[in-house]
Amino acid sequence: MAIVFIRTIIVYTALLLTMRLLGKRQLGEMELSEFVVAALIADLAAHPLQDIGIPMMNGLIPILTLFCCEVLIAGLSMKHIRLRALLFGKPSILISHGKIDQRELWKNRFTLDELMQEMRSQGAMDISKVEYAILETDGRLNVILYPSEMPATASLLKLPVPDEGYPIILISDGRIMEENLKRSGKNQTWLDSQLKKRKMKSAEEVFLMMVNGAGQIYFAEKEARRET
Repeated sequence: MAIVFIRTIIVYTALLLTMRLLGKRQLGEMELSEFVVAALIADLAAHPLQDIGIPMMNGLIPILTLFCCEVLIAGLSMKHIRLRALLFGKPSILISHGKIDQRELWKNRFTLDELMQEMRSQGAMDISKVEYAILETDGRLNVILYPSEMPATASLLKLPVPDEGYPIILISDGRIMEENLKRSGKNQTWLDSQLKKRKMKSAEEVFLMMVNGAGQIYFAEKEARRET
């Protein structure tokens, strides 16, 4: 039992480090080669865990090899456009100036139902109002409306908008974020005064507290947890 536990920890740590070294982009979206590597790594990692008779190195070496191959391919694809196009493909324009390109739709095995579903998820209901709909190499569909159909912004309306800055979390689930407090230019005395204004005895009674560059505060008190 102890051997299985130790092997599981080793494989888990190896997988965690591998995916971490591959970068955050691979965690958020996968290209074809990345999907293949992830599928193979998952299969290879399972063998040493299912059969303790298999040496650990028989599982770790293939994982390390695949990791090196992925890093090498990623590096080469960044330098060579043709190789990148060969491995990952090119974006496909499914809708151009309000007209569906049926050939591209068929070529990418993209059905009308899938197209409409993706458009609805981005708030685009009318195809005639879509200037471009681009199917990216990772499978995401980006819908670009005509400029006249885009929501009006403050710059278009020529309205002055104050820059409120990025909100910084000061208290998260009862815990004071010391580094964030210093980054915001505040101190413990200021924080205590803000808690006192809201009749809070301590930060432990606060679920979330944030402050932005304009000094605006978002405050949420902890709610009593219901037993289920």
